[in-house]
Amino acid sequence: MMRILSVIGALFLGGAFLTSCTTSGRVSTFVVLPDTQTYLEQCPEVFESQVDWLVANRKKIDAVFQVGDLTQDNSPVEWAYMQKAFYRISQAGIPYSVVWGNHDIGSKPGKFSDVHNTAMANKYFPLSDYMQKNYWGGSADGKTLDNYYINFRSGDTDWMVLNLEFGPSDEALQWADSIVGIHPDKLVILNTHAYLYCDSTLHDGKDWWRPQGYGIGKELGRTVNDGAGIWKKLLLRHRNVIAVFCGHVLKSGVGTLVSIGKEGNKVYQMLANYQRGVEGSRLGGEGYLRIVTFNRKTREIDVKTYSTWNKAYHPSEHHNFKFREVDFDKYLR
Repeated sequence: MMRILSVIGALFLGGAFLTSCTTSGRVSTFVVLPDTQTYLEQCPEVFESQVDWLVANRKKIDAVFQVGDLTQDNSPVEWAYMQKAFYRISQAGIPYSVVWGNHDIGSKPGKFSDVHNTAMANKYFPLSDYMQKNYWGGSADGKTLDNYYINFRSGDTDWMVLNLEFGPSDEALQWADSIVGIHPDKLVILNTHAYLYCDSTLHDGKDWWRPQGYGIGKELGRTVNDGAGIWKKLLLRHRNVIAVFCGHVLKSGVGTLVSIGKEGNKVYQMLANYQRGVEGSRLGGEGYLRIVTFNRKTREIDVKTYSTWNKAYHPSEHHNFKFREVDFDKYLR
């Protein structure tokens, strides 16, 4: 924890690390921040390089989505650190969303989703602050950021980003279903913590680290959904859903799945996690983030994985790829 305290001040410093992400015309460029948890206890300066890079490239980025496990131990020191980091991103004028992972929920620091308690997360990322943002959409319970959505326009497209906590309940999915249903004119992305497994299938009951295996999955009267449940109860039903971003899972830490909804729309689903414990991980994740470009002109979704620490792209094709022949117009007909 002392590593964090020693560098909090440094979050307000830093240079520029430029690379070739651009946004203009019919192009939308988003950055996905995978699980940040092990940077905090191991090498926060690597995470700082991500924040520095985001701020330096603010005019080239349409939005930033963090996929959960912001913290390792759900402690006040860690949350204060993350609050300052995202304040910098906000002050740079970049729309962003965060979601709660299993390490961000619990009865006390160091208890990972033993009960559904998000008080610490919502103390440092309060709904009242988020409601002041010009891209604010709404919250499921009107009190917290446990489940919420944001709206913005980029690349000649109106976007909605649904942000759902680790193991969302049936009630949360019903709320999300209603929100997507009344906004057929918006292209929808789901940002959540646990959804895909590292074998590129939906996270379900046979997999490690499924939400039902934690304490929240055993609480009386509370439902918990994994990736399979989220797909069946929400995403499958809507033509305007185009993509899913998630993290959480170890082993290779990556996965990709393209599924077809009831209306014939393809949904491009991506898992990316580089934290300590993932195969080949070093320096808490080595500063890797995802740059995802939706290009309506070329009909492509381009995915690149870039290390702001090494200032280089990931060498593997599993981390840099394209989805081609994407029929963007089909989603909003």
